[in-house]
Amino acid sequence: MRPEDQVVPPLADLEAVRLARERYGLEVRARPLPGEYDANVHLTTDEGPGFVLKVMHPSRDRGLVELQCAALAHLAERAPHLALPRVCPTTTGERVEVVDVEGVPRLTWMLTFVPGTVLARARPHTPELLTSLGRLLGEMDAALADFAHPAAERELKWDLARAGWIRDHLGEIEGTARRALVERVLERYDAEVEPALPRLRRGVIHGDANDHNALVGAPRAQPREVVSVVDFGDMHRGLLVAEPAVAAAYAVMGEQDPLAAATRVVAGYHQAAPLDEAEMALLFPLIETRLAVSVVNSARVKRQKPDDPYVTISEAPAWDALERLASVHPRLAHYAFRDACGLEASPHGVALGRWLRGQAERERVAPVLDVDLRTTPSLVFDLGVGSLFLGADPAEAETETLTPKVFGEMKKAGVRVGVGRYDEARGIYLSGLFGAGERPTDERRTVHLGIDLFVRPGSPIHAPLDGRVHVLAHNTAPQDYGPLVILRHETGEGTPFFTLYGHLTEDTLDGLEVGQEVAAGTEIARVGAPPTNGGWTPHLHFQLILDLLEKGADYPGVACASQRRLWTALSPDPNVLLGIPRERFPEESPTPEETLAGRRGHLGPSLSVSYRRPLKIVRGWRQYLYDDTGRAFLDVYNNVPLVGHSHPRVVRAAREQLALLNTNTRYLHDNVVRYAERLAALLPDPLRVCVLLNSGSEANELALRMARAHTGLEDV
Repeated sequence: MRPEDQVVPPLADLEAVRLARERYGLEVRARPLPGEYDANVHLTTDEGPGFVLKVMHPSRDRGLVELQCAALAHLAERAPHLALPRVCPTTTGERVEVVDVEGVPRLTWMLTFVPGTVLARARPHTPELLTSLGRLLGEMDAALADFAHPAAERELKWDLARAGWIRDHLGEIEGTARRALVERVLERYDAEVEPALPRLRRGVIHGDANDHNALVGAPRAQPREVVSVVDFGDMHRGLLVAEPAVAAAYAVMGEQDPLAAATRVVAGYHQAAPLDEAEMALLFPLIETRLAVSVVNSARVKRQKPDDPYVTISEAPAWDALERLASVHPRLAHYAFRDACGLEASPHGVALGRWLRGQAERERVAPVLDVDLRTTPSLVFDLGVGSLFLGADPAEAETETLTPKVFGEMKKAGVRVGVGRYDEARGIYLSGLFGAGERPTDERRTVHLGIDLFVRPGSPIHAPLDGRVHVLAHNTAPQDYGPLVILRHETGEGTPFFTLYGHLTEDTLDGLEVGQEVAAGTEIARVGAPPTNGGWTPHLHFQLILDLLEKGADYPGVACASQRRLWTALSPDPNVLLGIPRERFPEESPTPEETLAGRRGHLGPSLSVSYRRPLKIVRGWRQYLYDDTGRAFLDVYNNVPLVGHSHPRVVRAAREQLALLNTNTRYLHDNVVRYAERLAALLPDPLRVCVLLNSGSEANELALRMARAHTGLEDV
């Protein structure tokens, strides 16, 4: 039998009270805390949050306990602002001592108790909450940078530098699909992590910031943040990058968007302890590896202790997280981590942009249409969420309505080409609000990643650069590309990139072959018409792509606003190839932060703003309000538009009246009398006279004045 499998009786509350009195001089009450091997007891007094008495399993090595004590003492000195447990010495000044507990010698030590809610029970896991977890760990590791201890050099199954041990236990995983999932993780670990191990930085790390070891502050503190971590039992000298990787592995459990949760932890860590390029590149495989180690360990332990819930508490969510992460492309995860840490998402993005601008300046870029947009007049449309051109009614964005409207404006302006903007959050994609399989909590994709060129159906499309046909496809889903072509290009240094052409004619796919080389200026397609072009108003969707991520025809042309910076980095502005003069584009709309700053500078402070993160509302339709990114909010707050926002009858009546007359009541007009008569008819006698006011506040003020005039009293 292994020493750690030795069964010891649980520590009795009275025994804990006795130890506290005899060894620490405290009169306490005792309550047991969870623990896999050791006895942990919460001791409370009449003052303060209390203490944690730790009575270790007989197999525990004294050096590992002294490691934890030394590390916590070091952190108390180097980072006193962190609310970490503090080591409490005995009455004789000992931090660790051996005590006879019911005939068994056991190491005992005591810490201050840190109040809080474990992360596993603190919901929701907001971006601020997960970022604070990473930041806390980064501050700890930065403070431990000059810490060393002999016991930190230990062999530990959770050390990600030694994760290859799970290879010998794959047969203990139940189910071929799950076994294959872990095998795939191991393949990536062998190919990417193992060769890099000698170059990675190492240090003493906590190593186990799981969702039961991280403590969250009180709910009334907003935003809620992780305030501490407990259980330093897995502390070791390991890979520094393993610290955020382990924390992220647990943070993604139960999350619908695991990559978003992981990036927030990583971003917080990077703020306090910057990661280098090599570490950033290995974060994703290390996150997957930690989850793989967890499920393999659970499979092993289940065979030895099938009825022990403690050791398998995270097995189901770990499998779920592994399965969700399997759909995330590793390079996309790498780009997301870089972006979250304030770096250029793609390491090649800056160099590619420089190369493309050089090609354009040397006139080596051919026009995409049969006209040169650098010199040919064009009309730029506003198709954003708050577009006055489209208005609030989603019907205005339907193809049968939008097509004549767009081409009518182009005819009026005397241009052949209309332009739909890049990086524009659009209301067009909100029609129907939620699609099949989507839930109200899902974020809709609204940010346009290409440039639209509205031209007559059948207009020819040319390759702007030398390239090779990479993808030919017909996406038949509603609001998709329809027939599309993707060309592969290379920079002078051999870096690949792609251009995408969507909403084409049906016969486009018949005239090209995958692998076919095309020279700059070669006609490759023609603009299609509804319904075969994906059902849209006739236009070319033109997009520049740095990394196709093996998505092929399914590469997104629209992104979620929460991932805007990431996807616009991977699909930069294609106008670098089109050359449409910047003066034709309207000024960029101010960000919510800029709008708030302008409001504070020019409006009185009595006009309050709601919410800690103010909403920039630019559109209303029926029961919904939309912010500048197209996010929909169910309006159960505003009390003015009782019949819904942008109600067609109300809009029509207001438009008709404003087109005729908009003045005040000092002049005679029948409508105000009719309105008062209709209101009075709804009320019982003797209420027959109406006073028309601007707002509820004005109405309250007048009611008080009338009451005072009638009663002669001042108090209310």
